[in-house]
Amino acid sequence: MGLESVKKVILAMQHLVAMFGATVLVPILTGFDTSVALVAAGIGTLIFHLVTKRKVPVFLGSSFAFIPVILTVKEMYHGDLAYVQGGIIIAGLLYVAMSFVIKKVGVDIIEKFLPAQVVGPMIIVIGLNLIPVAYGMAKANYMVAGITLLVALIITLKGRGFSKQLSILIGVVVGYLISIKIGIVDMSVMKEVPWVAVPNFSLPKFEMGAIAMIAPVVLAVFMEHIGDITTNGQVVGKNFIEDPGLNRTLLGDGLATLFAGFIGGPANTTYGENTGVLAITKNYNPAILRMAAVFAILLGFVAKIGGFLRTIPVPVMGGISLMLFSMISLIGVKTMKNSKVAFNMKNVVVMASVLILGLGASTIEKHLGVPIGIPITSTVKITGLSFAAIVGVTLNALLNKNK
Repeated sequence: MGLESVKKVILAMQHLVAMFGATVLVPILTGFDTSVALVAAGIGTLIFHLVTKRKVPVFLGSSFAFIPVILTVKEMYHGDLAYVQGGIIIAGLLYVAMSFVIKKVGVDIIEKFLPAQVVGPMIIVIGLNLIPVAYGMAKANYMVAGITLLVALIITLKGRGFSKQLSILIGVVVGYLISIKIGIVDMSVMKEVPWVAVPNFSLPKFEMGAIAMIAPVVLAVFMEHIGDITTNGQVVGKNFIEDPGLNRTLLGDGLATLFAGFIGGPANTTYGENTGVLAITKNYNPAILRMAAVFAILLGFVAKIGGFLRTIPVPVMGGISLMLFSMISLIGVKTMKNSKVAFNMKNVVVMASVLILGLGASTIEKHLGVPIGIPITSTVKITGLSFAAIVGVTLNALLNKNK
């Protein structure tokens, strides 16, 4: 294996490390098999790359947006996650249907309604909404998280050549070694798992109650998908909304989610962590993401490796995640700066609305008692980023209709 191939393998492993914590956390919280989630993420990523002409450096991982409804349906059906799988499959089909609608109406209309004064704040909200999750992980041990973050930041800012591209991986290794030194690494999981094991694949069941509960969440993650693909394009310096096209990225995401539902994994989504890795390393080769996807699939079958990665302490991943999620928010600011958004009253109202509703909806509801969101079912409503994006798009269309 040549030096260039070794570099690609190491970069792919870095992407794998970046997505691992969050992708495994979703099944841990909901009850899905973690190995199945890894296989679903890996194969889903390969499906996405196939559909998008292998042009978009994206990794798909387990979606956090579906966690509340998964837990609700799981309780409704006495712990049987097969009904959740049925709902996830229909959600994937809705994504596919939406991709055909986008293809029919054209990208120009989408771009007209999604200018930088809307997309920029959306990207900021995506990053800032994830930072509390990272902080929650970091607070398990502030010292370890802080050192991990500091090492990664120093290498990112001061490093040169290939070492700079490995800032995240080096940060994790340093954090892991310190964790071993102070005795917070639990190696017992390594003894409990075999070297090789077939993931616990399972078939779906379909029931209207579960479908009605889960499928509408697609409406809540549609704008997030656009934000992620736009963010990814901003990092790489290309317009993936135009080429290979938003219809293709939606189709890839939908087929990946559909596949995950069929084998017993959680819904897939484009991963902000990996966009953060791209922003830091400046290495945008989609082939590296496909290599990471293959590693994720293998990881699903090699239980010992999965067991080892699960020994990485939570605060180590928290420190790295703080860096990645902050980077996403900075990209949102850069989006507005590069597009030279005019800070007139109309645009300020649009941007403020997206930021306030995207970040403070729950606070407004709690302190003012004003419900924020669009009800979908009795228990599910569009809120947070999705609601903020809808309001932002609508306000911009009304205020800037002459443009």
